[in-house]
Amino acid sequence: MKIAVPKETKPREKRVALTPEVVKSLLATGFECIVETGAGTGAFLDDALYAAAGAVIAPDAASAYAPADVVIGVNAPLPREIALMKKGSALISFMYAASNPDLVAACVKQGVSSFSMDAIPRISRAQRMDALSSQANLGGYKAVLVAANALGKVLPLLMTAAGTIRPATVVIMGAGVAGLQAVATAKRLGAIVEVSDIRPETKEQVESLGGKFIEVTGDKSLKVEGGYVKEVSPEFLARQKQLVAQHVEKADIVITTAQVSGKKAPVLVTMDTVERMRPGSVIVDMAVEQGGNCEGSELDKVVVKHGVTIIGESNLPGLLPRTASDLYARNAEAFLTHVATKNGFAWDMSDEITKGSLITHQGKAVHPGCEPAKP
Repeated sequence: MKIAVPKETKPREKRVALTPEVVKSLLATGFECIVETGAGTGAFLDDALYAAAGAVIAPDAASAYAPADVVIGVNAPLPREIALMKKGSALISFMYAASNPDLVAACVKQGVSSFSMDAIPRISRAQRMDALSSQANLGGYKAVLVAANALGKVLPLLMTAAGTIRPATVVIMGAGVAGLQAVATAKRLGAIVEVSDIRPETKEQVESLGGKFIEVTGDKSLKVEGGYVKEVSPEFLARQKQLVAQHVEKADIVITTAQVSGKKAPVLVTMDTVERMRPGSVIVDMAVEQGGNCEGSELDKVVVKHGVTIIGESNLPGLLPRTASDLYARNAEAFLTHVATKNGFAWDMSDEITKGSLITHQGKAVHPGCEPAKP
């Protein structure tokens, strides 16, 4: 099996799908690796390191894609790049297939089988493959650092000869992997941390990290599957907005992480709330790529509205490209070696991991979250 690692083409992306360390590990188990020149440059991994690990360095994307049995990327290739893949080969990357029908159609048309790293089931035996969690963990950490850098005051309590400096207040919306890491990071920096999440079971986790849970009474409309919110009523969201707004208005930093799988992110911070926030406060909208939790956030921009700095960075893990690449590469290796050997893919459709992550196969869209695509 020949594995291709193309250079990421998404704007501002510095991560790489496989590191030299993981390439060396895969070669030891019988795989071959082809790495496009410059693929690891953004993560401070030059071609010489890949060559030393035993990879073949391809001069361009076409040379990497053409002979590959499997292409491993961080972000999914563009349809024109999928057209470079040979029929019967496989793709492993983040795909977000439910909201990316053109990508699914391109894979079907090219006869490419595709696995989406964001669709791997959240089960215990798939933890080593869980790239969503590994990247979200880094995103939550970086969100706090980005916010602290933009804030015009320190986060911890300081007692000085000139007087006492009160600690900053950080409000975090969403207590998933990113939110919980943000709680831990903000607490380590000495801030007072308050957290809102519509899932009541997260309260204990928040409090175990030293955060204060902002509790909103739930209702029967709330549906959680596999750790993700699948459905919630507008009435519940309205109650949440009203209660959380009272805390947001007094906060120095607000970090929003709330997303609903396959749907637009809910707006939790309205412009009315932003107007009432303290001048100089900071919002980091981690859901900006899915439409944003903050009404004033703009994709990949830092804007100031009503005296509040709103950061709409869509790729926070990508700001830590070396560590993010290390973790993603290990996730990808664990997944690949689960679904395939050096001789090919097992295609075990009774396996929960294979079935849950397989998006297209044998010229068809096979994942239940995708609309059928025509070749």
